[in-house]
Amino acid sequence: MTPDLILYNATLYTPGSVYTPESVSVPFSGHVPATALAVAGRHIAAMGDDTTILSMAGTATHTRDLKKKLVLPGFTDTHFHFYEWAVNLNSIDFAKTVDFAGMETAVSKKAALLGPGKWILGQGFNESDWPENRMPDRLDLDRAAPENPVCIWRCDLHLAVANSMALSLAGIDSSTPDPEEGVIVRDGSGSPTGVLKESAPNMIRAVVPELTQVQLLENMEKAMALAHGMGLTGIHDIRLMGGKEGATAWKAWQSLHADGKLALRCHVTLPGEMTRQAVELGLCTGFGDDILRIGHLKFFSDGGMGARTAWMTEPYLDAEYGMPLTPMEEIEQAVIVADRAGLSCMVHAVGDRAVREILSVFAGVQARNQSNCRIPHRLEHAQMIMPGDLQVLGRLKNLAVSCQPNNMSLDISMIDQCAGQRGELAYNFKHILATGVPTMFSSDAPVADPNPFCGIYSAVTRKRMNKTPKAGWYPEQCLTVDQAVQGYTLTPAVASGMGESLGSLAVGKWADLIVADRNIFAIDPEDIADARVVLTLFDGKIVYER
Repeated sequence: MTPDLILYNATLYTPGSVYTPESVSVPFSGHVPATALAVAGRHIAAMGDDTTILSMAGTATHTRDLKKKLVLPGFTDTHFHFYEWAVNLNSIDFAKTVDFAGMETAVSKKAALLGPGKWILGQGFNESDWPENRMPDRLDLDRAAPENPVCIWRCDLHLAVANSMALSLAGIDSSTPDPEEGVIVRDGSGSPTGVLKESAPNMIRAVVPELTQVQLLENMEKAMALAHGMGLTGIHDIRLMGGKEGATAWKAWQSLHADGKLALRCHVTLPGEMTRQAVELGLCTGFGDDILRIGHLKFFSDGGMGARTAWMTEPYLDAEYGMPLTPMEEIEQAVIVADRAGLSCMVHAVGDRAVREILSVFAGVQARNQSNCRIPHRLEHAQMIMPGDLQVLGRLKNLAVSCQPNNMSLDISMIDQCAGQRGELAYNFKHILATGVPTMFSSDAPVADPNPFCGIYSAVTRKRMNKTPKAGWYPEQCLTVDQAVQGYTLTPAVASGMGESLGSLAVGKWADLIVADRNIFAIDPEDIADARVVLTLFDGKIVYER
């Protein structure tokens, strides 16, 4: 078949190797290094040296001299609240807010822009990195926007702060009981402070006006374009706890796919509370096509460390032990039923106690069931894990882990503050990889920046985006660039049952690939986050060009 596109004079990456034009001295054969590739239709049709591949060109073939730029497989983010990210594209982004006053100013400016009565939503504040190190409350937001309902989410999405008008619209007052799996924080008199933890912010979400279907689809198309600009060609769209967005998200994904507008490979999860209905319908993880598929059932065992709701084996330095959000026996029974039905499960576990309990659940299921799942179950986050539990993790079969390197850069100050020296147990990517369990990387966006280059930088340097601390945070856990890249490419493909078609540059695989403006394997690791995508191909078609 005559190629549609040839990329040549390139620096090509395959796991474990990076091949530059200078390194190629023999014709391509098997796994001998290559510097050019040909795309025909949806697939990579050939790889080899420049002369051989260029000789395949026909009159309609487009050729591109990449001037030695780096070619990588398209990135997959395996834990991305994509629907939530798309819905909130027009909300305040506090990711770069450096202090408390900056937060207040952003809310006030949004109020002036929108006018009285309109909802003001925001996401991404990180009070632990502000010099004041102070959590806002309803009175702070009342002063910033006295005529608007306001609700802003902490960067980890496990805590939100609402002002008085938003609380009133949601019917939250001193007599309102805590919702199941949630906490309404109260002052000494019993009045809500505005701080809402875990499922409690869903009481606010329930009264925020929803986007119309047209607005939602427009936002999702905009979000896809942003994702392509970051080099993402695949995402695992993850459900939030207790949210009602699952059906809406699935409807939107199917609408985009039916209209030929879905240009991401989407592994879309189902909320764990839908286990019985999913089993009764005969659904299985992996059902769908190569673009839109049913993903895992999603469960929550605990909360987040920022909200002090992650479940710990020892108390926080400034709080108690956190909290289990779902009884372990309830999760175990659901996983047993799902496993027999061919529905893979993912369980959110952040604190070391939660991780230990969930590993015990998976061990029990492994011992009890003859699994019918073709795609591994997953442990999500594993943010803090004890050495003994690493050994348990390594003995489990049919299990993968999804970790978030860029979240670490957000959490350094917070973990130092609430866990002290026990922070050495957090984000232990090197130890997790050493167990042999398939380890995927992701952003948890909108919790952290979904740019995979930021995640790779964080995994390799263990530093904040401002390049601190100078030596890295517990630098013995630093990964190689190759290890980090595989966490966004080949490992997600293999762990989601698509390793034969995705995840590496190889003849016959789908042409999901990106071109970066620099070779991240050759530059100073501190500059990796500055890398930019110049070309993205999805399914053989150019979907982004810088």
